[in-house]
Amino acid sequence: MKVLVINCGSSTIKYQVYDAQGKVVLAKGIVARLGEKGSYLSQQTAHSDVRRELPIASHAEGFQLLVQALLDPQDGVLGDLSEIIAVGHRTVHGGDVFVESSIITDEVIRKMEELIPLAPIHNPANLLGIHEAMRIFPNVPHVAVFDTSFHQTMPRKAFLYALPYEYYEKHKIRKYGFHGTSCRYVSQEAARMLNRPIEALKMVICHLGNGVTIAAVDGGRSIDTSIGFATFSGVMMGTRSGDIDPGLTFFLNRQSGMSLEQIENLYYHESGLLGVSGVSNDMRVIVDQARAGNDRCQLALEMFAYRVKAYIGAYAAALGGLDVLVFTAGIGENAPVVREAICEGLGFLGIGLDRAKNEQALAIQSDISLAQSRVRVLVVPTNEEQMIALDTVRLAELARHATPSPSERDR
Repeated sequence: MKVLVINCGSSTIKYQVYDAQGKVVLAKGIVARLGEKGSYLSQQTAHSDVRRELPIASHAEGFQLLVQALLDPQDGVLGDLSEIIAVGHRTVHGGDVFVESSIITDEVIRKMEELIPLAPIHNPANLLGIHEAMRIFPNVPHVAVFDTSFHQTMPRKAFLYALPYEYYEKHKIRKYGFHGTSCRYVSQEAARMLNRPIEALKMVICHLGNGVTIAAVDGGRSIDTSIGFATFSGVMMGTRSGDIDPGLTFFLNRQSGMSLEQIENLYYHESGLLGVSGVSNDMRVIVDQARAGNDRCQLALEMFAYRVKAYIGAYAAALGGLDVLVFTAGIGENAPVVREAICEGLGFLGIGLDRAKNEQALAIQSDISLAQSRVRVLVVPTNEEQMIALDTVRLAELARHATPSPSERDR
């Protein structure tokens, strides 16, 4: 028996198959560039690694291909579709409606559709994946795991904007936060690594990838996070600006004649590391070019580290202290020079980085603190898919127990 995890985007379908406990990956793959030139399917298992380039016009065709790949006698991991006992779905935006993962029902789908204005790019794609998967696997539980749900424990003083209150009441304008599934996973793993109850720990999670989230986590509960209503706020990212003065929008519109669509594109796709460096949105390229003497790449690196550092200090204050600083995601797991730049000067918070351990910690769970450091500094590779799989197993099991067997119904 196995669990399928789906992450459906506008032009990709990522998938993984786990064992029945949601702990061991049996297959992982992606169907990419749907409806575009160069579309392909790639799948890896313990015994094979395949890539097939072929026209894939739609999500429906993509799902059929991934099913064929999973059932393939030579390269697949399923003998029959009935081996899938539950399906978990990464879903981006649950608003303030979904505070935890949920079994997908018609009512859940209706509420997700109502939330489309909050995530007009992501939620429609997530819903499309749900509909296709439910068509293929109609008789098993489907579970929605929301990126935003982990942050719904934030207090009002943290998630509200200082706008007239009616804008929150009528339009749900507030901070939501993202990368919550990652933050939940790594906070639990950090507590396990330290062999301490998560309820006793004050953490700052630094999810540093092409997208960036800094989260303040108190006793396993998010109390604040850097990304707000839209996904370009907080720390500068690969191509996103991060925090800016809202007055820039009006200035650019009036003085430069830019339309709102052009300004939105500027903030989301032309800014961040790419905009400052003028070279790349990839931190690996930024670091290499900075070492080679590129001044703007050095500036981009310094700006990035400074902004992360500022959030760490602010969240340590919000938490009333700090026990653990966690680095995760692509940059957080693989860029020692970035971690060192961020931790530099944070000794007053009790943060001491062991440079030798830091250099050796590449995409592996590691404690990179000095022995005498009061705050433990950890590298914890994220695994959002496994978090989705574990939630799916847990909720599917609850659903099975809640549904009476035929013999029980006949009593």
